[in-house]
Order: sequence, then structure tokens, then C-alpha cells
Amino acid sequence: MSTTNDRKNIVIIGGGIIGCTTAYFLTRHPSFDPARHTITLLEASKIAGGASGKAGGLLGLWAYPSNLVPLSYRLHAELAKQHNGADRWGYRTLHVGQIDCKGRPLQMKKEVGERDAGIDGLPANDETKDRVSLQKRTKEAMGLLKAAGLPSDLDWVSHEAVRSYDEMGDPSNTAQVHPYLFTTSMATMAEEAGVKIVLGARVTKINASKSASAAVESVSYKNKAGEEETLDATHVVLAAGPWTSRLLPSAHISGLRAHSVTIRPTRPVSAYCLFTSIDLPPDFSQTGETKRKQKAHSQTVTPEIYARPNNEIYACGEGDTHVPLPETTEDVVTEDSRCQDIVDYVGAISDELRDGEVTVKQACYLPVCDLGGGPYIGEVKEMKNLVLASGHSCWGIQNGPGTGKLVSEIVMEGKAKSAKLGKLDP
Repeated sequence: MSTTNDRKNIVIIGGGIIGCTTAYFLTRHPSFDPARHTITLLEASKIAGGASGKAGGLLGLWAYPSNLVPLSYRLHAELAKQHNGADRWGYRTLHVGQIDCKGRPLQMKKEVGERDAGIDGLPANDETKDRVSLQKRTKEAMGLLKAAGLPSDLDWVSHEAVRSYDEMGDPSNTAQVHPYLFTTSMATMAEEAGVKIVLGARVTKINASKSASAAVESVSYKNKAGEEETLDATHVVLAAGPWTSRLLPSAHISGLRAHSVTIRPTRPVSAYCLFTSIDLPPDFSQTGETKRKQKAHSQTVTPEIYARPNNEIYACGEGDTHVPLPETTEDVVTEDSRCQDIVDYVGAISDELRDGEVTVKQACYLPVCDLGGGPYIGEVKEMKNLVLASGHSCWGIQNGPGTGKLVSEIVMEGKAKSAKLGKLDP
């Protein structure tokens, strides 16, 4: 890599979490000088249009890889403190647990006008309907929850469904952000510091010099009008997520499609993220909202459920490879039936979710390293000054700041200093 004293034209490919945190940390590097250094971020569609805007946003010191997680987790806390992340992108610490449940047959939402059961089992009448009980569970129900090891404030999971609960993390080692708000905030702050963001720029080729030691020379892309443009570059950061291998086949990174939903529960819920294992009963059936055929189920499903601030629940299901990776994030196909499955599954263990309002149904592609391991962070062997930063799988949001920090050091100083890359270096 080049020294810290020469001119640099840095091009970042990809407007997801990795590209945006890289742009942010480049502008915060002690050697950054707008008079000598230009930074351009090229994004084919929009900032956080893919997984970076549709992920769960869970952060954990217990995540992986172990050589990257501590740095990135610490940076998340520092960024939140420095930029009011609690209000700006929903940063907060919380509990996370593994919960084993027996799902209940689905029940339709209560029809408008149906008589309410009242408060704490009492019939509804004029005196009780305007009162709100602070006792969310009966003594009998709370006894069942305690027997299963369930925390007392995790009262939005049905006591009838819970078999066991094991805590995986607590506020000392677990936190969360809203991925879209965090990623777009990083982009905004990078842009304010001098980064040029070009949207609708579909990169077609990374061009190298024809010398014996091939080095980055320029980046070719099609603009919104479909016209070919070329941007001179001394350094290129390839952070294109699942699209990375289309520009660098040797990266061996592919896309795994994942569906998710957000739900507004019927009441505010406590701050927990849950990794579930739900055994569906044979008579379990979907709601039919998507006009699918009713069918019997006898299987185990494992949706993840994340309570977010502002009365929102995020839930996601397992990934699939049924639909090939499209051209851009704008072309991702969302299957309503897969989203409805997630809604049905989480509703089988929670009245608050079953009777809540589904606000978003969406899909994205996670960048997966085909050869295992990952992510890849470092200069590639076949082209000097081409830095690969991709393959973060489901921990892209968690490891975004750490990756951005390390890439900024590689570009500006020639090597990563804040953490040992080890096997992450391509």
C-alpha cells in the first residue's frame, strides 16, 4: 500500500454497512486531508437498500469472529455516545436468550365488537374498561414462567408455550441498533465530512494498471442514465456484500436470501432478543391471509424475535437459495407467503405478536463466504491497493464499525492496527 503522505483517490464500492462505516472512519483517520484525499462511494441503488437496512441489528460480545467482535462492539458504544445513538439509531443494551416453546394452534384475531374479557379475568363493564391493570399475568401463570426459567419481565411470551429459557447475553455484553438508521447515519456523517456519494452507480469493472505489479487504476460504472463512466482511483474498497464476486470472482462470496417482518405489538414489550425453537402442533395452520391452502404442520421452526424501541418487533426466518441473486437490491423478490409464515410462527407463542399489526414484509441477501469462515478484510493478492471487505454473513451490523476502522488503517497506513486480522486477511 502507499504511504500516508501521497495523494489518494479512494473509491468505495457498496453503500451498505461496511461501505458506509469505511467512509466514516476514513474521514476520521488522523492522516485524512481533504486537500490530498478524495473519497467517493458508489452505490447501485440506495444507501442501506439491502441487508444493511433489513437485518435485525443485534450486537454481542459473544458473536464471531472473536478477533473482530471486541473492537467493533466497543466502537458501537463509542459511536452511540458520541453521536446520540440512543435517539438517532436506537442503540441500547438488552437481554438475549434461547427459548424452547411448544407452539399453539393459531387463533384468529378478535373481531371488532367482540366482548372483551376485562381486567385480570374479570368481565368487562363500564367500571373496568377504562382501567389498566399493572398485573400482566396471574399468579398461576407467573409460576409457570418461573418454572421454565423465564425472566419475570419477559411477559409477552405465552406461559402455555414456554418449555425452557436459557440466557445467552445480558446488558453487559449485548446491545442492538436499528440497522437502517445506523447505516444511513454513518453515510450522512461521512458525507458531511467530505465523502461524495453517488447513487445509481452500477460498477461494471475494477481496472488495473498493465504494469508487472498490477495496481488499481480506475473503476468503471454505469450511471442512472445507463451511460458508462470511469473514475480514477489509487485505492478501491470492495464492500459489495453478496454482489462482491461479480466484480472479484476469486472472493467466492454468494448471497443467501432471508425474509423478515416488523410487527407493532398490542402493547409495549420488554427489551429482549429471542432465538426460538418452536415445535408446531399437528393441527397448526396458517391464517390464510395469503390465500394459500391450509395445511397441517408437525415441525420445528426457529424464528428470531427482536424487541426494538418505539414499540416495534423484528422477526426473521431461515434463509433460502431458491431465487438467484438479482442485479441490485431494488430487484430483490419478497415472497409474501414466507413473511406470513414468520408472522404465524411468532404468533403461535405470543398474543401480543399474533394480535399486533404487521408493518413491514421484506427480504434481502446475506453475503456468505462459500469456502467457510470470513469475513474477508484486507488487500487482495491479485491487485495492489484493492481492499476486500465483505462476507460478513449475519454479523454485518455487529462487525461493521470494526471493519470500517480496520479498512481505514489499511488504506491510510498500509496495515490494520486496531486488531489482528489473522485468517480474515484474504
